[in-house]
Amino acid sequence: MNHFKCIFLAALLTIILQCKAQSCVVDTLKVKQDFDIKRYGGKWYAVGKKDPEGLFLQDNISAEYTVDEDGTMTASSKGRVKLFGFWLICADMAAQYSVPDPATPAKMYMTYQGLASYLSSGGDNYWVIDTDYDNYAITYACRALKEDGTCHDGYAIVFSRNPRGFSPAITRIVRQKQEEICMAGQFQPVLQSGAC
Repeated sequence: MNHFKCIFLAALLTIILQCKAQSCVVDTLKVKQDFDIKRYGGKWYAVGKKDPEGLFLQDNISAEYTVDEDGTMTASSKGRVKLFGFWLICADMAAQYSVPDPATPAKMYMTYQGLASYLSSGGDNYWVIDTDYDNYAITYACRALKEDGTCHDGYAIVFSRNPRGFSPAITRIVRQKQEEICMAGQFQPVLQSGAC
């Protein structure tokens, strides 16, 4: 019996140490090293998302990223949005990206605007947490911080080059990255029915 108690206590201690080792302070989250904005360009489909507070695209979300010769990136996005709690319509958004610190090109700032009067405009951080450029990308934004530096209101999107999603191997990588940004279990699948 004592042997089982020791194993249980050792396992519990390991879990506690892993939890303490992981920091959810936004400034400590890791982004894609040596991010290549030109390889990132092209069409991406959202297959998972964690919504922020307020109005956000519901489903059929896609984004076409265009990278100019000078490295400037813009995007046109589409997706369905729910208005008044019941009315689903397709919406178009446009965004421009800047890199505040060239030493960390995966940490961008996105200025966006809805292309209709009912959509919001504004700006958010746009961090590429990870990508292999050919299959998946995970993006993250924190809109408001708590006093302890963790995120109070943030969102993340899991993108795929294929609207049908990923292989099991890629899914495991994506889940690991969701844990690393302290959002494990918070993502919802995104319907890709071609509605937009």
